[in-house]
Amino acid sequence: MEKKLKIAKRRSRIHGSGVVATAPIRKGEHIVEYKGKLITHDEADAGYHGELNTGHTFLFTLNDDWIINANVGGNIAKWINCSCDPNAVAFVHEHPSKDSKRDQVIIEALRAIKPGEEITYDYGFEFDVPYTPELLEAWACRCGSPKCKGTMLTLKKEDKKKAKKEDKKGLKDKKKEKKEKKDRKKNKKDRKKNKKGKK
Repeated sequence: MEKKLKIAKRRSRIHGSGVVATAPIRKGEHIVEYKGKLITHDEADAGYHGELNTGHTFLFTLNDDWIINANVGGNIAKWINCSCDPNAVAFVHEHPSKDSKRDQVIIEALRAIKPGEEITYDYGFEFDVPYTPELLEAWACRCGSPKCKGTMLTLKKEDKKKAKKEDKKGLKDKKKEKKEKKDRKKNKKDRKKNKKGKK
């Protein structure tokens, strides 16, 4: 007999539908298995390549052989949203028989979760294509956490460098703006002093 799940599908503050706890969940507890039809990587590329630009997918890489397609035979796990400060983690449980078809994706609690809390994990998607501004926009993260990375994608080395460069540039621009503002205030004060002196 299958264990009764402690979760339910609800409206989400993060994005559309989400999954919330309906009972206390302990740290380390298995919340749910991510289920769906098994397809090969070639089948996924052929049938779902267009999803790359939508910022939405129900495909989950199981291993080098298989991908779980939750569009077919999927369960509640497909509605779990992404967060950069998650309370759960998705991991692949390898079957002892070494039969890759029998591996499972399990969603496990990273900490104690209270009833009513939304279940989240970090998707950390990695695509073998250049991360264009359009792609980053499509896969923007809206978790609202102070730790938010701004994307559901795992940034590659070159993208991390680029992001760091842009952050530094943004910081320099802010400092420059602050200095210019300070200078404008100083000049204004000096002009007022000069006017008083002329009187």
